[in-house]
Amino acid sequence: MIKESAMQSEDMRLDGNEAGGSLSEIFVPEMTASRVTCAGCNRAHPMATLLRYGQDMGLILRCPSCNTAMLRMVRVREQLHVDVSGTSFITVDAVST
Repeated sequence: MIKESAMQSEDMRLDGNEAGGSLSEIFVPEMTASRVTCAGCNRAHPMATLLRYGQDMGLILRCPSCNTAMLRMVRVREQLHVDVSGTSFITVDAVST
């Protein structure tokens, strides 16, 4: 029985490419309309109300309630590096298809 359940689990496993369609629902919409929950104070805010810092060095969005850095983004040559460790949850309206 153990071998059978392991096989079922392995049969259900796919690589990250399979998530491409689902992920495009998250990253295509207007992100400033999304709601983000701060990992520091657990308060939810529209992304548009976060406080922006940084100019040439990159982008830092901080919580307006507790000043936690919720999102950090920097471009290095042809890549974008994004850190959302200060965000515990992002809610985006689903795109109708």
